[in-house]
This record gives sequence, structure tokens and C-alpha cells, in this order.
Amino acid sequence: MHIVLTGSSTGIGRALAARLLARGHRVWGLARGDQAGFAAAHPDAFRFSRCDVSDPAAVARAAAEVAAAWPHADALVCAAGLQGEIGRTLAADPARWSATVRANLDGTFHALRAFDALLARVAAPQRAKVVCFSGGGATKPRLNFSAYGVAKTGVVRLVETVAEEERGRPYDINALAPGAINTRLTDEVLALGPAVVGPAEYAAAQKQKSVPASAADATLARALDCVEWLLSPASDGISGRLIAAPWDPWPTLTAADLAGTDIFTLRRIVPEERGKKL
Repeated sequence: MHIVLTGSSTGIGRALAARLLARGHRVWGLARGDQAGFAAAHPDAFRFSRCDVSDPAAVARAAAEVAAAWPHADALVCAAGLQGEIGRTLAADPARWSATVRANLDGTFHALRAFDALLARVAAPQRAKVVCFSGGGATKPRLNFSAYGVAKTGVVRLVETVAEEERGRPYDINALAPGAINTRLTDEVLALGPAVVGPAEYAAAQKQKSVPASAADATLARALDCVEWLLSPASDGISGRLIAAPWDPWPTLTAADLAGTDIFTLRRIVPEERGKKL
């Protein structure tokens, strides 16, 4: 497969790039940092563009570079993101709060829009595959991380909307919650301390850092496995869903299991669903 991957220079994005290359795929990585060393270690199979995904013009230029070199893209994985502004919401810096949303939510939209033409070149019966990283407060309030959580919630609704709009084409787009994984984001939480991130978040980060290496590797591997499944024909027809890599039964999930349901989506709960009458 020819796969475009944003956020490929660090964390889960870099681990995913290595996994996909090991599987024989060609990967084009987008990131703000220089990836020349990684590209040199994977000649021909890995190419990259320096790109801030929050800048639509930069993403468009990167898409033009890919289009000039590749006949099509089979898949797009949007893994770029940052925690950005952290702290009590009503005391947050407006510019940093907005920039956090722009990087995570707008960055996903910019990539979806810029690379759509390349994805549209996928030859039938193959389906174009899109995976957008969510999690991090998308399904419940995450105290002191409102900008990040709001952006990741927005990613889910963006995915759901695009899935409905593109229902008539061979195109599957889903959101992925990878679970708690040791990355620079964990280190950022620990560096800021409980006074900024809150006692619960700080304790969770401490617990995460204390996880044995074997267990941490297994959690990361589960997330990468889930991405591979979402990129494979095994997930054909599954679209517009938020899949949690650590908890959902995705290895055996089929489109028929979800047909006509709102399982793995974000929806409003009404009193009757909880056995209440108001």
C-alpha cells in the first residue's frame, strides 16, 4: 500500500511508520521535524515532507509533492497532534487554547481535504482507508485538558460526518482511540506537575510510566495492530466509527455487526435509555 502518515516523526506516529515499513508498505510521512535520518534508513520505502498540519497551505504543498511521486494513495493516517494548552479552562490562554484545537482538529481536516484526490484514485474494488487518531478526552470530560479533549471530540464528529457524506464511494474513514501509551505527551504531563495538570492526571501519568516495558510494548502493539486492521480489507464497510484499540473487539468485528446501529459512535443519551422518565 501507499500510505500517507501525519505525525510520523515521534511517538505513536514513528512507531506506526516503522511497523508499516516492516510490512512492506510505502509510507510518506508528514511532520514538522526533519526525518532525513529515518528516510536514509529506509531508502525508497519512506519519503517525507516537513509540514505543520495546522497550516492548510503547507499541507496542500505536501499533497502536491506526494501526487508528483505517487500514482495514488491507498490510505491516510492522521496521527499528528499535541496536548498544547493545559490547565483550568477558564484561566487558559486564548491563543494557546485555539492553537491546540487548530493543530489537532484543523490539522486532521486539512489532511483529509488535501489528500482526498489521491485517495480517489484507488482502483475498485479496493477501498480507500482513512484512520484519524482521537481519544484523549473525546468521550468524557478531561479536566485541565479542555483544548485537547474538545479537538479530539471534534475529530470524531468530523469522521462521522465525512463517512456519511462519502457513503456512496469505496471509502472507509474511522477514528481510533489508541489507549494510554508512553510518549512525549506522558512526559509533558509529568514535567508540568499536579498543580497544572491536576492530581488525577499526574497520578495516571506516573502509573503509566511505571508500567513494565513488556506491558507498555504490548499496549503499543495492540494500537498498531488496530491501525493495520483498519487499513486492511477485514474492516471493509466499517466507517464513521470510534474504535478503542485496547477494549473493543475489533479483531472479529465486521460491517454486518454494525449495520443499522450507532455502536462505537458519539450520541446523546435520553432518559428512556437509562430507564428514567423526566
